[in-house]
Amino acid sequence: MSDFDKDLAAVQRIAAIPTILDVIRRLTDMRFVAVARVTEQRWMACATRDDLGFGIAPGGELAIETTICHEIRQSRAPVVIDDVSQDPLYSAHPTPVMYGFKSYISMPIVLPDGSFFGTLCAIDPNPANLNRPEILGTFKMFAELIGFHLDMHSQLDKAEAELASAKEMGDARERFVAVLGHDLRNPLASIKAGLALLSRTQLDEKAKEVLGHLNHSTDRMGELIENLLDLARGRLGGGLPIRPVPAELGEVLHQVVREIEAARPNRMFNVEVDIPGPVMADPDRIAQLVSNLVSNAVKHGAPDTPIRIFGILEDGHLVVSVANEGRPIPPSKIATIFEPFNALETRGAKEGLGLGLYIASEISRAHGGTLSVSSTLVETRFTFKAPIANRA
Repeated sequence: MSDFDKDLAAVQRIAAIPTILDVIRRLTDMRFVAVARVTEQRWMACATRDDLGFGIAPGGELAIETTICHEIRQSRAPVVIDDVSQDPLYSAHPTPVMYGFKSYISMPIVLPDGSFFGTLCAIDPNPANLNRPEILGTFKMFAELIGFHLDMHSQLDKAEAELASAKEMGDARERFVAVLGHDLRNPLASIKAGLALLSRTQLDEKAKEVLGHLNHSTDRMGELIENLLDLARGRLGGGLPIRPVPAELGEVLHQVVREIEAARPNRMFNVEVDIPGPVMADPDRIAQLVSNLVSNAVKHGAPDTPIRIFGILEDGHLVVSVANEGRPIPPSKIATIFEPFNALETRGAKEGLGLGLYIASEISRAHGGTLSVSSTLVETRFTFKAPIANRA
């Protein structure tokens, strides 16, 4: 596989790309939007939203010397053209005439190590009002997110390739994950700070919608980073740390379900919880455990059946279970289901890094409990059971 083929595949692996292109399309009214790989010799589309009939699909190429992206690679500065006929720099430029556009915007995609990957760009044959803070800010944030994802996938791919031939696979991967998680926190914090700053400006409805997508994406990236760090803590630090306090776990469980219901309004949830009084436990970690189990049920359960959440105190134990209907887990997967990097397939494709159930099992272990699974044609049920040493 050539380097360009790898770059094309890397962009295609980023699940958020179609949403990014769609948001840009609706925010700017630009009818051709693309993520392009740009080098000194080549320009290749890695992802496109083509409502214009421009005719460039992922994998398609343009002669690099005919593109403005070629100039952006050299300057590493964005180019924004509202109306090429009125633009003092580009009114006589040959590229707009060659490709028939009047409005254009392109933002460089730079990886965290400083290397130039390509551009996030859009064109349209009509003029457009692009030179606005919300448009530029949105493009900048999306370009940074794409660069982030590309670097993370690249680092994980390198780690897996190295670990495949290493005798001590577990230690090597987990040490890498610990470093990766810490290194990703700082740039993510910068992105979130930029979003907070942008939210305080005067925005129209489209821009507010874009901010919502961006905040959701950064929250999801934050969850991914925390999962990576939890993996490292669990394997390298002797287990996940917990901070037991007197906690109203019944309310904790209800709050988790309310949050997931808000994100998944089309799914049904049945909650039966009877946990009287406070219980000594780490409420944040218990919420994380239950959230991971319910999210797993949402991903793999039959979408037209309810997910059932139970919580009780029984014989001196806290018992919480999450059940869903749908296709059972293959017996070959049951034995390793709580191991890290063991994502189950959903509709023929793997989702996430496969850390959710591993982290849930580590939280259970940290509370002196167990996490078990049973899966039949009737239902799949995960059950957390932990002794209550001291009632609060």
